[in-house]
Amino acid sequence: MAMTDEEKIEAYRLMMTVRRFEERCAQLYSEGDIGGFLHLYIGQEAIAAALRFAVPEDDNVITAYRDHGVAIARGLPIEKLMAEMLGKVTGVSKGKGGSMHLADVDRRYWGGYAVVGGHLPLAAGLALADQYRGDDRITVCLMGDGSTNIGYFHEALNLAGVWDLPVVWVIENNEYGMGTSVSRASANPDLSARATAYGMPGKKVDGDDVQATYDAMAEAVEHVRSGNGPILLEAMTYRFRGHSMGDPERYREKDEVSKQEEQDPIKLWGNHLINEGVVNSDRLDEIEKGAEKAVDEAVRFARESPLPSPEELYTDVYV
Repeated sequence: MAMTDEEKIEAYRLMMTVRRFEERCAQLYSEGDIGGFLHLYIGQEAIAAALRFAVPEDDNVITAYRDHGVAIARGLPIEKLMAEMLGKVTGVSKGKGGSMHLADVDRRYWGGYAVVGGHLPLAAGLALADQYRGDDRITVCLMGDGSTNIGYFHEALNLAGVWDLPVVWVIENNEYGMGTSVSRASANPDLSARATAYGMPGKKVDGDDVQATYDAMAEAVEHVRSGNGPILLEAMTYRFRGHSMGDPERYREKDEVSKQEEQDPIKLWGNHLINEGVVNSDRLDEIEKGAEKAVDEAVRFARESPLPSPEELYTDVYV
């Protein structure tokens, strides 16, 4: 099913909102307003935009710790997301989770997880529960390329293959697991080929191309929902910033990053919309200004929100 013109425009708005949100988070981190770790999604926005329109709201989505863009794509309010970044009680996790633990049960967004690959068995569990109940629901699990050499990856995909679990596994391959390139860490850098070992289809897609990623993701969702078992997608992309804010980036040259930035997915999508006659440059400028305003308002909301009370240390504790 093709994206409508309205969805294409909204995809651009989403990508621009994610970009401005992340840039502002980087600034707030540098100023000391955001603590802990901060992993930015800058450069990978096309995947979040495709997810927004390819995956229905009633399906499960779960991801790793580079989770801000996916959270925005799932419709979590950016003011509550920003409040969580600043550790405020109005945040999506009451200010107790921070950057890596964004979640919203009502939107079936089961969170970002800080343990590399640790959420993959949880995705299998979500899918197993839906399968057991006979619910017409699938689970989309996003992960970084660095998680594909973790035991969780093999265990979760193997069980998904054995039990025909309704899961779309999505590898966001941004070419580096922390500071190590995929080619140095994986004997076979074609990560989509790993699907064969677990009896499921594997497909590689240009993760910087919104339309291509949407098409692949929508097709994968339909494949799984039709009872054909799990599928693995490898979305090729690139992160423009370091692994986290503390990353000195000694493992790659600045020229490499500059060359990749020439293929900025937001610019590519904007040019695509102009060439298709969907929008003009003035409309794109208007959308960009709107995204900046929305992020400014989110920061204001977060700064004006209170910190959690000391008593909150003893709430939401289950073990």
